[in-house]
Amino acid sequence: MEIQPTTTATCSGGEGQGTISVDLLPPGKRRALPHDESTLGFGQQFTDHMFTMKYTEGNGWSDARIGPYRPLVLDPAALVFHYGQEIFEGLKAYRGSGGHVYMFRPDKNIARMNASADRVCMPRIDERLFLEGMLGLVLADAGWVPQSPGTSLYIRPTCIATQPAIGVRASSEYLFYIIASPSGAYFTGGCDPIKILVEDSKARAAPGGVGDAKAGGNYAASMVATMKAKEKGFAQVLWLDAARHEYVEEAGTMNAFFVLDGTLVTPPLNGSILAGITRDSVIQIARDMGMRVEERPVSIHEIESAWRDGGLQEAFGTGTAAVITPIGELFYKNEHMIINDGKTGHATRHFYDVLVGIQHGTRPDTRGWRVLVA
Repeated sequence: MEIQPTTTATCSGGEGQGTISVDLLPPGKRRALPHDESTLGFGQQFTDHMFTMKYTEGNGWSDARIGPYRPLVLDPAALVFHYGQEIFEGLKAYRGSGGHVYMFRPDKNIARMNASADRVCMPRIDERLFLEGMLGLVLADAGWVPQSPGTSLYIRPTCIATQPAIGVRASSEYLFYIIASPSGAYFTGGCDPIKILVEDSKARAAPGGVGDAKAGGNYAASMVATMKAKEKGFAQVLWLDAARHEYVEEAGTMNAFFVLDGTLVTPPLNGSILAGITRDSVIQIARDMGMRVEERPVSIHEIESAWRDGGLQEAFGTGTAAVITPIGELFYKNEHMIINDGKTGHATRHFYDVLVGIQHGTRPDTRGWRVLVA
């Protein structure tokens, strides 16, 4: 797709066959790019443009366009406000070697968003229009992709129910949009090990619920515990299962990993945790390097016992925003479990270096994960 100030890009495939209209701001009306990338923060600034597409029952997806970033106008009765039909995704574009711009496994985010749509009774988003619109947006705003180490352009696809109506039902109208934000590290300490509070009373999700969907309600339900953890000096919470508060699920906005006596252990995808793309990538990288990997239930008691016996060698979380974040401490029932002397472990560092290297084009991509945008 070639992006010009005013153009129409042909896009075919699926129910949403058609074109993407492109209307770019002239250079004189665009905002100034961030001058100090060390102060970007996360998700605080947004690029000049956005992608939008509408759905109506009976007609499918239409009116796909890349245009200026702008506020949304919604009816107060829009079903998203009342019954929570909302899903989103998160992925990144990276400034790589030679100034190229890359994305990482965007097909997996598209597939996961459509799985989320299935779970909350929303229409699947046309995959071709999704991908072409996203690539077109990144290409249009390629100047916003930062180049400093640890920075990226965070991309947020979102779909919301827009039909104005009161009464519990699936909407007949939806808006799909994509915005982008130049961002630094998700945690304020960058890649330094973080401290995590084990949450042993509240639950994030339960089997049979929507824990494996990337729906806004999941994050709203986590905020009370996360806020209390931060008030106590912890960066995130480690969620346990809803039934017994015993088995590890997720570490806040991240999938959780532990190195136990040389084996990489992570909870299985049991329907209550998110199927992380970074999680899947780390598992494949670990297996490629000959490391034993176990996807199995792991209890907090096993973690505590391994810590006491010296078998808990490393812990880290994975996610698009968090990348690979080392965990230096778990706090559980008044016990401070310091992991690897509070330092980043060798395996954690290796996974980070390999993953970031693939994403930025400085390491070979043998699996075809990297997508060249510009």
